[in-house]
Amino acid sequence: MGHRWDTLTFLHWRYEPAVVQALLPPGLRVEVRDGSAWVGLVPFVLEVTRPDRPPLPWLSRFAETNVRTYVTADDGSTGVWFLSLDAARLAAVLAAHATYCLPYFWSKMAVARVGDVMTYRARRRWPAPAGVSSEIAVRVGNAFAANDLTDLDHWLTARFRLYSVHACRARFALASHAPWPLHRAEVLHLDDQLVAATGLPPPDGPPLVHWSPGVKVRVGALRPVARS
Repeated sequence: MGHRWDTLTFLHWRYEPAVVQALLPPGLRVEVRDGSAWVGLVPFVLEVTRPDRPPLPWLSRFAETNVRTYVTADDGSTGVWFLSLDAARLAAVLAAHATYCLPYFWSKMAVARVGDVMTYRARRRWPAPAGVSSEIAVRVGNAFAANDLTDLDHWLTARFRLYSVHACRARFALASHAPWPLHRAEVLHLDDQLVAATGLPPPDGPPLVHWSPGVKVRVGALRPVARS
């Protein structure tokens, strides 16, 4: 499946590893960096593409926000575990549940840009808990030069594998894309309930922020994680 992930903001917070581990399924272990687990709140615009047909503007392009953390599987591979994903198209939510076994929610969402300010809004519709919401505004700054990016910047954003669990077994899919073109950004407004709705404590302190205009992505099929 082809995707394009546009106008994307990464907001990341540190968490105690044991707190995050308690939300992970068997076969996955929280990946620790600088002594912490990291949880990301990532709003963006998703466009789904198929090589055999043109995109349908309303159905194929919509807002999405995910809450994610970073994990190691039993085979030693590393990648993303989604604690929740909210999307503005019910058809996409149902399809993702059926094909990738991902914890999607249907939400009323909006993404807008005025000058250098990006705003993202979401309010959950289905399934429960309905009414969970998120409002984010960030000011986009200058692009990072390659030598300005730290190892942590790459570790949080350069992820090419996602995990899910189907029939009590961990599975993975590869996500291939070019390196993220990252910009500096600052939070102007943040009123989020999506992170806490996963079962995590509310984030403590300001997030580490990155913004990107987007990349094209190729997402592969789910495959079983090899047992160790």
